[in-house]
Amino acid sequence: MTQYLHSMIRVTDPDATVAFFELIGLKEVRRKDSEQGRFTLIFLAAPGEEGVAEVELTYNWPPEDGSEGEQYDGGRNFGHLAYRVDDIYETCQRLVEAGHTINRPPRDGHMAFVRTPDGISIELLQDGYLEPAEPWASMPNTGSW
Repeated sequence: MTQYLHSMIRVTDPDATVAFFELIGLKEVRRKDSEQGRFTLIFLAAPGEEGVAEVELTYNWPPEDGSEGEQYDGGRNFGHLAYRVDDIYETCQRLVEAGHTINRPPRDGHMAFVRTPDGISIELLQDGYLEPAEPWASMPNTGSW
């Protein structure tokens, strides 16, 4: 039997990334620090999805010699994570108010794209259907997703 466990993304600022995912309704379900391996794993899930569909954030600690830590460009060819949300307009508004850019606004009341602080593309899908509404309906795309 095959069972989906999680998707992993590498992050450079765990606190900023956890805060980002909290804005769309995910919560931290567990965390593991590895002194020997010099990394931290943080698992996030939507309510009721713990142990079913999780995102693993991997933070590789900076080198002990004080040199700069790892940087990631474009998510190393990672496509996107997708989440169904109760109210796409409310979710996008929370993200905007926290300083995030909605790269593909929910013009149709159904789908939007936004990027994490490390540039990982996140697709938001409306649970059910909402009528197109302003200001979202006339917003242009920004950047790429």
